[in-house]
Amino acid sequence: MARTTTGRRRDQVHHQPDIARAAQLIADPSRARMLKALGDGRALAAGLLAAEAGVSAATASVHLAKLVEAGLVLTESAGRCRYYRLSGPDVGIALEALAVIAPPLPVTSLRESSTAGALRRSRTCYDHLAGRLGVGLLGALLDGGLLVGHDGGHRPGEAVRDGASGYGHDVDYRLTDTGRDALTRFGVDLDRLPARRRPIRYCVDWSEQRHHLAGAVGAALTARLFELRWLRHGASPRVVHLTETGADGLAGTFGLRVVD
Repeated sequence: MARTTTGRRRDQVHHQPDIARAAQLIADPSRARMLKALGDGRALAAGLLAAEAGVSAATASVHLAKLVEAGLVLTESAGRCRYYRLSGPDVGIALEALAVIAPPLPVTSLRESSTAGALRRSRTCYDHLAGRLGVGLLGALLDGGLLVGHDGGHRPGEAVRDGASGYGHDVDYRLTDTGRDALTRFGVDLDRLPARRRPIRYCVDWSEQRHHLAGAVGAALTARLFELRWLRHGASPRVVHLTETGADGLAGTFGLRVVD
């Protein structure tokens, strides 16, 4: 095995991240729209991504190939169809962090206005809940003493970014014993969370400028909400809707009363 002059193996050398290349990939408007559409963690067909980006199937294929090559997107096949998904939660977190500082897109149609309003109300940020509903859920966990460590507010002057992944590690949110018991009763198996993923972290919600719950606990709690059909996916990517059962359930379980 070849070695460097420092005596370390070449495959152990840690290179600095190529932020410029990642930014260049995301900066293209068509690719940015595709990545945003994939922001809820689900795999989407190439045709749907082309429609979201407003480009032809051939052009979409070129863009998706670049994203796959860069490791931002993974591809999978089902019969004759090819589907794409984000390569992991860090990509979704990076996109959400960019959205915090990005200027708003102009709204040019009623459809765009409706979609923007729905995204602000409730959406997924990769695999966890965001928007007003996500921020409200984190607030309810804090108010109920299930979670401690911060007040849920985003103060840019005090927050610490975690490299390209944005915020999320500088605040020590943690479940209390009451919180662990409540989530276990709710059906979240805290003992089977992914070992390599931090249990609790936060994202700065771009629309609310407050924290919403991320990490393995945030993902497991959101999955449970879908399992109970308290949440359902909307027609547009990333949009989710709170069902009537879900509204009653969140009020009774976590004290979260949603006013639309």
